[in-house]
Amino acid sequence: MLVADLVGVPFADMGRGPGGIDCWGLVLEVFRREGVILPDYIIHCHDSEGFQGLVDGERPRWRRHEPPDIPIPAVVAIRFNSPLVNHVGAYVEDGKFLHVREKTGAVIERIDSPCWRHRIEGFYTPCVVLPDEVSL
Repeated sequence: MLVADLVGVPFADMGRGPGGIDCWGLVLEVFRREGVILPDYIIHCHDSEGFQGLVDGERPRWRRHEPPDIPIPAVVAIRFNSPLVNHVGAYVEDGKFLHVREKTGAVIERIDSPCWRHRIEGFYTPCVVLPDEVSL
């Protein structure tokens, strides 16, 4: 999967373009590159309760996967310094995921790293794919 050009894209709250992107915007772009159009959810990056409410409401529309059988791409649901799912990334290959944070911009990290292995809640793919729409 070709995502190297996304590494280094800066973080922007609710960003959906090459000049700045948030975690869901990055997931949208990774899936779009694989021909999968996901619904766009606009939530401020620090709205953990809103994010968790969205996750809970959308959960029936997503299929959960367990390592080592994680498809590419898959949404990586993360609890980052919170008991709630409040961050996402995209599983891209060989035990690695792409995500974006305020301080680092978009980066690729290992799912089994000490920093992430206990924060990852699960890996998900959509049960339903939407028709093509315009994205990045």
